[in-house]
Amino acid sequence: MSVRVRFAPSPTGYLHIGGARTALFNWLFARKHKGTFILRVEDTDRTRSTQEALDAIYHGMEWLGLDWDEGPKADGNYGPYLQTERLDIYKKHIDLLLQEGKAYYCVCTPEELAHKRKEAEKKKEAPKYDQSCRTLSPDEFEKMKAEGKPYVVRFKMPQGRKIVVADMVRGDVEFNTDLLDDFVIMKSDGFPTYNFAAVVDDHLMEISHIIRGDDHLSNTPRQIVLYEAFGWDLPKFAHIPMILGKDKARMSKRHGATSVIVYRDMGYLPEAMLNYIARLGWGHKDDEIFSRDELIEKFSLDGVTKSPAVFDMDKLNWLNGQYIRTALPERIFDLCEPLLIEAYKTKDLEYMKRVVGLFLDRLVVIPDIVPLTEYFFKEDFPVDPKVEEKYLKTEQAPRILSALKDRLSKLDNFTKDEIEKVFKGLAEEMGVKLGVVIHPCRAALTGRKESPGMYDVVEVLGKERVIDRLARYVKA
Repeated sequence: MSVRVRFAPSPTGYLHIGGARTALFNWLFARKHKGTFILRVEDTDRTRSTQEALDAIYHGMEWLGLDWDEGPKADGNYGPYLQTERLDIYKKHIDLLLQEGKAYYCVCTPEELAHKRKEAEKKKEAPKYDQSCRTLSPDEFEKMKAEGKPYVVRFKMPQGRKIVVADMVRGDVEFNTDLLDDFVIMKSDGFPTYNFAAVVDDHLMEISHIIRGDDHLSNTPRQIVLYEAFGWDLPKFAHIPMILGKDKARMSKRHGATSVIVYRDMGYLPEAMLNYIARLGWGHKDDEIFSRDELIEKFSLDGVTKSPAVFDMDKLNWLNGQYIRTALPERIFDLCEPLLIEAYKTKDLEYMKRVVGLFLDRLVVIPDIVPLTEYFFKEDFPVDPKVEEKYLKTEQAPRILSALKDRLSKLDNFTKDEIEKVFKGLAEEMGVKLGVVIHPCRAALTGRKESPGMYDVVEVLGKERVIDRLARYVKA
């Protein structure tokens, strides 16, 4: 059997982390099995679907590198791939179920349904539809229709059955049809409901495996009875665990449940984001870092956990830092350059490149480059009071800085190697550890306790800046 999987988002919002993970797992499964990855847009919610949200979904998937083989903006023989362009197909299949007596028209109003739900709750019964329109005759329906009464189409749920979902992640999950109502398959506006349209599309597009979030598990028995009603073979189902925040609450915006494009703007690399999302509910041994090819090679549904995944920003930050360190320096500079230009109005590209090069092993996200490098671009940078007290207000600090100032000013070749000789020579002459010389110099030049290597900082800052800054702390 050839593998055909799909990602079927609704364009009612941006591509968030949960949706991106569903797309990624389907994409990896297709690539692993040399199958087909399909993008299908479930846009039948006319009140909430927008072109802006659809474009954001495309953009998010493209940024992550999740290319689709069939779907909008791609070729394919199973389209259209937008559900709003498939209404005639759904209508044909609705009519078939009506003709075979497997579905019926329902004229109950929303107010009547709400009243019935309240009555069921009073009786401590399951708040499901009471099937009052199952016995509605064709003549009665036509009369009500002629009077302009709105109607929907409901599917006749088989009674007294146990439906077992053979889930590739969760194992067998059993449902009792007596607890499920006659669900709506066509709304009063003539548009199909999610459960109905998804089944028709999945069958006609020959989807072999349905990999989706476990919030859809409760939909599966309804979809199975629709497959059976049409006499269609079932696809294989795999429901992946939900994503929780670090506090184990359902993921929300405060945990990071936002558009994946926001993470790009926050300075995360797409390959780091892809790697992290893949690890939300899936694993391979104790491995943490995977290239795209390694993810394809090692991904399997056997590695997907049943328990919820936890979204941990600290772990994402660590992973992004690892990817920054292994990326080409030119690429990181290209990402940092516009941020530095905006923050410091500098035009010296060569100087910026040298500065960025000092921080490649210190960046967590790309925008960190601005606060980390402030003292390279501004003379009025802040000085940490604790650093000033500890390293600049000692009795020997002025003497050390004065000696450094004099010796560095005499260097003809202001290079790292020559600068290192000055520091080591001074420490040796004073009979102190090298750190005794370096710490006050770092404080004077950067205002901070930590920085890149001191000799690198001195070289990149350049003789003029270094001498001027050291002079501030030398007594007249």
